[in-house]
This record gives sequence, structure tokens and C-alpha cells, in this order.
Amino acid sequence: MSVGTLWTVPQQPQGNTYIRAAAAFGDLSIDVPENYKHFEDNKKPEFLSKFPMERSLLSRARMVSCCRSRMPSDATSIFFTVASLAPNSTLLGTSAHEAARVDQWSFFAVTEIFQHNLLINHLVKGIITPYNKPVRSLLLLVYLIHQTLAERQLRSLKTLNEHLASRTFLVSERITLADLVTASILQFALTSTFDAPLRSQLSHVVRFFETVVNQPKLKDIYGETTYVEKALQYVPPPKEKKEPKAAEKKVEKKPKKVEDDEEEEEDKPIEEPKAKNPLDSLPKSSFNLEDWKRAYSNMDTRGAGGAIEWFYDKFDKEGFSIWRVDYKYPEELTLTFMSSNLITGFFNRLEASRKYLFGSLGVIGTNNNSVISGVFILRGPDFKPVVDVAPDWESYSYKKIDLENADDKAFFESALAWDLKSDDKEWVDGKNYCSGDLRQIELFCYGVHAIYIFPLVVHLTEHKLVVWIPFLQDRNVTRGRQFGGGQVVHLTAVL
Repeated sequence: MSVGTLWTVPQQPQGNTYIRAAAAFGDLSIDVPENYKHFEDNKKPEFLSKFPMERSLLSRARMVSCCRSRMPSDATSIFFTVASLAPNSTLLGTSAHEAARVDQWSFFAVTEIFQHNLLINHLVKGIITPYNKPVRSLLLLVYLIHQTLAERQLRSLKTLNEHLASRTFLVSERITLADLVTASILQFALTSTFDAPLRSQLSHVVRFFETVVNQPKLKDIYGETTYVEKALQYVPPPKEKKEPKAAEKKVEKKPKKVEDDEEEEEDKPIEEPKAKNPLDSLPKSSFNLEDWKRAYSNMDTRGAGGAIEWFYDKFDKEGFSIWRVDYKYPEELTLTFMSSNLITGFFNRLEASRKYLFGSLGVIGTNNNSVISGVFILRGPDFKPVVDVAPDWESYSYKKIDLENADDKAFFESALAWDLKSDDKEWVDGKNYCSGDLRQIELFCYGVHAIYIFPLVVHLTEHKLVVWIPFLQDRNVTRGRQFGGGQVVHLTAVL
């Protein structure tokens, strides 16, 4: 007797593999609809009346009930329900302790191996954050995401390998749901990212996989596995060959009369040469501002080997100067996020001086009781030639910082480290002016699960990228205001 109908597609390893594997191992039968077309049939009214989220599930009501669901997927509740209908199979464990371990390893396989592997597949196939975007900064960001995902997947596989070094199966001496889930996910990885060099390092994982999928009841469910020799990498599409244009016939131009030529020369306006920025005429400095921006973004701010130490070692006080910057009208500031936007607007209007400027400004205080303060590192001995490109530059006061003065030095370091205080007010949000080889990225981070975040590019402009990203480990990341289901944060990164 069938326990229900499974609506799924081959691209869903949960439905096609480990749900059917659980049924097969428990001697249960599941129907699969004929000629089901995803993205077509799941849009039809009769399908939506049962499954309004357009997702594939078992059709019988009792099969949709959730049994010890722990993972963030529709397939999970079905999976545990199918296993519960075959209690003699030991799929759910034989004790409360084993049941908890089944949940633990099933959850581990989904969140720590499958999700990373899936996202790598999406990256190299151009489904999300495509590599072929014609923007250098985006290409590097995607590469870094790819590398991070691969490192995290490898860490998880090593954990699994160590656990299996003295065990045949994950939980007990008999197959449980955890083994079926993990084998399904490993099969997906073995055809894409779990390549020959990794298999040679993780022999216990490979042995475990082959033991599970070759069980007599499961062999037909898992089928043949095509092991990848080299992990998938992005391959750019071939460039389209441009057909040579047909040779154009040359049209002989008749010589103009001398009188016409003289009239044209008189009417043609004389182009004035572009004014040279006086900052370009300053003597060459040993301090490279772009190198400083990279050091600031990639190093811890304080401590040995940090960005501040790097700055003091490289700074040229003859070619550059440091200035304290304060907003003149703090009584006009209301909500802190609006004050933060004020800084962003000021930085945008300083774009013409991006080669000569680094800034770190922040909002200090609370709503309706805040100030804007920070520091600028500028080319040359005076601030005005750098900042007067912004129409609102006079809304800020500028005071030269002397690093020989202990108070000035402490202020400078705190502004860089984003822990600057003003009286009883504390730093709540900050911005860095790092235009040039750096970009300020606005990240919209939506946590799909408590320990995992999916990346997806949402919007891209010349100097701003709004993106879902899976890792936020840069010390320049700060929490922003609540936005929908996630957080808006700001990250300064080398791109």
C-alpha cells in the first residue's frame, strides 16, 4: 500500500533520494506522478489548492504532518514522517539519545555540507552572483565567496571523516535517517566539488558513502555515482565572433572654399586647457594612500601588526596631514540612521578628491542626542583644496591633528577603530571614505537559518553593491537599522 504521492523533481536531492531511500529501507511504497512538470504544474490552481507555496510535498494530509522537524526544509517533515511509519526499521534510532544524534547529524549534513556545495554550484553555473559580470570588483567578491564556501565545506567534511574513522555509520551500528541524508548529500558533492584530491584525504567519508548506497534496498534509489575528478570551476562562455564589416566605399570629399574654411575657424570656440589640480604638483610622497586603504581594510585596526601600527610606520607627515572633522550643527541631528545618511551624502560629494583623501566618520550618541565626528587623512598640508569640491564642506569644522599630542593621537586611533566616544555618548555607526581601488559595500544579510546566510546579488552600481553574503568576519562590519527580515550593515573591503 502506498503511503502517499511525492511531488518532486530530479534537482531536489531531498525528494528524489533520501525520502525515497527512507521509504525503501522501511519497506514502504511512495507514488511518483507521471509527466509532472515543475514550474508548470505547480502553478496550476489544483496544485496551489493543496500547496499554496508552490512547493512539492506528499499529497496525503497525514503525510504533511511534521514529526520532530529540525531542519529548514519542507522535505524534512516528510522525511521523518515516512520513517515513523516504519518503526521496525530503526531509522529514527532506538532511544531518545540516538534520536537526538540522528537529528544532529542530519542537520549537520544539510547546513554544513549541502548548503555550501549548493551555493558553489550556483556560483560556477551563474545561477547567482554570476562570474561573468563585467565589473572587476564584483568578480573578486564572487571569487572570495567561492573560496570561503569551499573552505567551510572542506572543514565540515574533515569533521565527518574524523567521526567516521572508528565507525561504520554515524549514530549506531545500523543505518539511520542521518546516514541516508548524509549519503544523499555526499552523492551531490561527489559529482561537483568533492574531487579526487579530496577523496584521497577523506577515505573514511568515501567508505561510508559506498557502504550506504550499496545496501541492497538502497542501490536502485541512489543509482550510479559519477565521481568528479576535478571540482567544478567557472568557465566563461566563448566570446561571440564579430563578423567583419563590409568595406565601405570611400566618398571623395570636395575641397571647401578657402572662404568657408576661414569662417569655420572663426566660429569654432577655443578650448581652454583643463586646470591642473594643485595637489598633483606637490612633491612625491613615500606614503601611498591606496596601500593604506588596503591595509586598513585587511588588518585588525589595533594591536601588533594592525592597521594603526602600519600607518605609523609608513606615514609621511610632510606629504600628508591629518584633520579632525566635526559636524557644526549637532542640534539639527535627529535619528542616528539619518545622521549616518548625512555622512554618506558628504562622502559622495567628495568623489572628485578621492585620490587625495581617506576618511573615517561616525555617528556618536543616540536618537535626538548625537554628534558626527571623525578624521580625514589628506594629501598636502591644508584641508581646503581637498574638501572644497563638496558643496557642503563648510558644514564641518576642521582641526589639524598633531600625533605628538597624546589627546590628538587617542582621538585619531579611536576614530579609525570606531570606538570613539564624546562625553557620555558612544559610537553607534560609522563610514569610511575609501573610494578608488576600494568600494563601500552595503550588505543586506538575511539569515535563512540561525547559523547560515545565503548570498545573492540584489543590486549593483558603480560604487555600491547590495548583496546577500554568507560571511561577515571583517572588523569593519557594523550593525545597521532593521530592514525587513534581516540587517543592513556596511562593510569596507578591498575589491
